[in-house]
Amino acid sequence: MPFKAEVRTLPNGLRLIVSRDATAPVAAVCLWLRAGSRDDPPGRTGLAHLFEHLMFQGSTHVPPGGHTAAVEDGGGFTNASTGFERTTFYSVVPAGMLELVLWLEADRLGGMLDALTPQSLATQRDVVLNERRERYDNVPYGTGWETLVAMSFPPRHPFHSTPAGSPEDLATVTEDDCRAFFHRHYTPDRALLSVVGDVDPEAVATLVERHFGHLTPSSPAPGGTECSRTPGPPTDPRRHLVQAVPGPAFMAAFQLPPYGEPAGVAADLAVTLLGGMSSRGLHDRLVRNDQIAHRARASLMPLYAAPSLGRLDIRALPGTDLDLVEKTVDEETERIVGTGVTETALEGARAQLRRDWLDRLAHPGSRAEELCAGEAYLGDATVMDGRMNRIQEITEDDIRAVAAEHLRPGNRAVLTYEPRAQGAPA
Repeated sequence: MPFKAEVRTLPNGLRLIVSRDATAPVAAVCLWLRAGSRDDPPGRTGLAHLFEHLMFQGSTHVPPGGHTAAVEDGGGFTNASTGFERTTFYSVVPAGMLELVLWLEADRLGGMLDALTPQSLATQRDVVLNERRERYDNVPYGTGWETLVAMSFPPRHPFHSTPAGSPEDLATVTEDDCRAFFHRHYTPDRALLSVVGDVDPEAVATLVERHFGHLTPSSPAPGGTECSRTPGPPTDPRRHLVQAVPGPAFMAAFQLPPYGEPAGVAADLAVTLLGGMSSRGLHDRLVRNDQIAHRARASLMPLYAAPSLGRLDIRALPGTDLDLVEKTVDEETERIVGTGVTETALEGARAQLRRDWLDRLAHPGSRAEELCAGEAYLGDATVMDGRMNRIQEITEDDIRAVAAEHLRPGNRAVLTYEPRAQGAPA
C-alpha cells in the first residue's frame, strides 16, 4: 500500500510533508515537535506534557480555548499527545478548512507565549495533576509502567521519567521555565508539519510558506541529551510492592533494540509471540489453559534514541503464586529461544502486526503522524511503506536470536504486586 509523499524544507528549517489522498474530502494536519519527556530539564519532569496543554490556551491572535473551538465548529476534531521523544498536535477537518488549521498552528507555534499568564499556567498545572491522579495515582497498578521505566534506566538517563512527570516537579514549574522551553524546542527548525488528504501539494506548500515562513528558527539549534542506544541490564532489576490492588500481578520490562533498526522488527515479533494472543504463549497458558490469570499481555514501547522496551503485564487471580507465573514466563521465553516457533504461530504474529499497522494507516490523522515519525527518526517520510515487507521477511532464526539476546531473565526489570491485607496500614 504505497503512500506518496512530497517533502520540502522551508528556509527557516520547517520540514513539510504532503501526501495526497482523494478517497475522502478531508485533510489531516500533524504538527510534530522534537520535544518529549526526554527533554524535560532536571527537576522539571512533566514539563513537556504540561506544555502540550498550554498550547491550547491561546496565542497571539487566538483566545484561550479558541483553537479547539474553531476546529470543532467547522466539523473537525483536534487533539495532542506527548511521548518520550516527541509532542504532536493533530487535527482532521473537511478539506476546505485546511488553511484555517494551518493558520491556527502557525499562530501558536509563533505566538503561544503571548497568551501565557500565571493564571493559565496554574490552571493547566491543575489539569495535568488531576489527569495524573485519574490515570496513574488513584488506579490499581496505575504507576506500574512508570516504575518499570525508572527501573530500566538510571536516574540521570533522559528516559528515566515518563511524560506524566512527578507531582513535586510539576508544582515547581514557573513561567520562566515555560518560556525557556518554548524558545528551545518550539521553533520551526525543530518542527515537522505533515498534511494528508484531498489536497494539492503545491497549494499546500504555498499556504505553509504564507503562514509559517516568517517564523524564526532557534539559534543555536539545541541538541538533546545523548544516551546509549545499546540494550543492557536494568539499573534496578526487581521490586515488590504491597498495595491495595485486586490481586497479585507480575510486570516486566525488557530492553530491546531501538525502533527502526533491523533487529527492531524481529524484537516486535518476538514480544508478540511471547504474549501469545493469536497462538501459543503467555495468554494461551496463563489465561486459557491454566486459568491462573485474567490478563497476560505483551507489548512494545518503541523508542528511537534509546533501547525500546518490551512490556509484560500479567494480572493473576487472587491467591496465585507469582513464582509460578514467573516460571511460566521463563518457560515460554526458553521455548522461543530453544525450539523456536512454528510457521503457523509466526504467521499469526505477522498477521497481528500487519492488522495493527493497517488499522493505523487507515486513519489520515495517524498516517500524518507516521509520515512525521519516519522523517524525524529515519530521515525518510515514506519508510512506512516497507514496514509490512520487513515484517514478512523476518525468519524464525531472527526471532530466536533476538529472544536469546534480549528476552533473557537478566535483561528484564521485574515489578510484582501483592494485595495488602484488609485493615493493614498503607
